[in-house]
Amino acid sequence: MYHLLKNVFTKNVNVINVINTSRITTTIGVFNNHNDHLGTNLIKSFSTSASFAAGSNISGISKDHPLWKLGNLNHVAIAVPNLDNAVNFYKNILGVEQVSEAVPQPEHGVYTVFVNLGNTKIELLHPYGEKSPIKNFLEKNKNGGIHHVCIEVNDVSKAVKDLLDKGVRPLDPEPKIGAHGNPVVFLHPKDCGGVLVELEQVENE
Repeated sequence: MYHLLKNVFTKNVNVINVINTSRITTTIGVFNNHNDHLGTNLIKSFSTSASFAAGSNISGISKDHPLWKLGNLNHVAIAVPNLDNAVNFYKNILGVEQVSEAVPQPEHGVYTVFVNLGNTKIELLHPYGEKSPIKNFLEKNKNGGIHHVCIEVNDVSKAVKDLLDKGVRPLDPEPKIGAHGNPVVFLHPKDCGGVLVELEQVENE
């Protein structure tokens, strides 16, 4: 998945690390007592690593793609065997205030419920019809589980064309209208680190 974000999506990637400075300082002090030159080199090496860990850009990564832009995480989709139980968990047990009604999506073979968490959403999926694409998923995962992640883009058609050139296959290159009324495309999980990735076109306000 890191390779996908770094080389395919060309999004600005920051690395966050937790550093125990007291232990590092002590270690460098010990080396300084025995070898001033070695201690100096360690300090230089640590300074470079700390700068990287603090959030400096990885070489070659740009914030914006020249043809299309990668946006926010729109939602994480969870397939559930019992929609009422899932809604009850998020709405009444966890206390989420914004939980939508179940909406049938016949063209996608699912019922959808959106749990709005403010910074992102959870999409609850339940099979609609005998040919539902998540039916096999639930047969293998009796208790349900994460089905896909959805990431926003500003132009899904340009994103698909560019990703095809980079060897990332869409399940269907023609965008379909998703649950939010926007064009969406799903990318093959074998090309995305084992994760089914949905791209949803969302215009920036």
